[in-house]
Amino acid sequence: MILYPAIDLKDGVCVRLLRGEMAAATVFNDDPADQARAFTAAGCAWIHVVDLNGAFAGEPVNGDAVAAILDAVSVPVQLGGGIRDRATIDDWLGRGIARVVLGTAAVRDPALVEDAARAWPGQIAVGIDARDGRVAVEGWAETSEMTALDLARRFEDSGVAAIVYTDIDRDGAMSGPNVAATAALAQAVTIPVIASGGVASLDDLRALKAAAALDGVISGRALYDGRIDLGEAIAVLAAD
Repeated sequence: MILYPAIDLKDGVCVRLLRGEMAAATVFNDDPADQARAFTAAGCAWIHVVDLNGAFAGEPVNGDAVAAILDAVSVPVQLGGGIRDRATIDDWLGRGIARVVLGTAAVRDPALVEDAARAWPGQIAVGIDARDGRVAVEGWAETSEMTALDLARRFEDSGVAAIVYTDIDRDGAMSGPNVAATAALAQAVTIPVIASGGVASLDDLRALKAAAALDGVISGRALYDGRIDLGEAIAVLAAD
């Protein structure tokens, strides 16, 4: 399993939210490129970046910060937030983003996801952000009637490289991941699943690893708070 340290961008700085609430943002580093360098120095193989302002605006907002991260590190960067049309997908992948994560677009325009997955093999992921099992969109401001499992199954055999599954009620809350729901989703589809939300300890990582064959797990606040050492986390997920 891959450990994806998270850099969430709001107004050009690195923050963590509590359950997706923009008003509950805590700033952890005002230099995203510096944070990316710190993560790579600790041994990460990927970095997960989210343009939080972009997720609400429906278009990229923190482009300068993302570009600075790309310039600062050589590891692949996965980016989500505000990517909702083909031109934006093509632009970011052409500029060096290794994989884009499409969330709202996956619900509103699934054909866009499928077309992009064909055009960019291995570089398109679907972000499924769920609240009580229902998919949330527009920066988590709206909850749809679609279930996480229905959305995941919609993209089977479409060429999507991964699903990033987030339990919104766990995100940033340090209450542990929703292991059962994450494992159920991973077992129901053949698309690789990346877990996100609630990871607070090495034991949480071990629980996710034991529960299902996941591609990886995203961690944010626990790394910034020092609850999890990135090097130790990478070793835990790499162990047989």
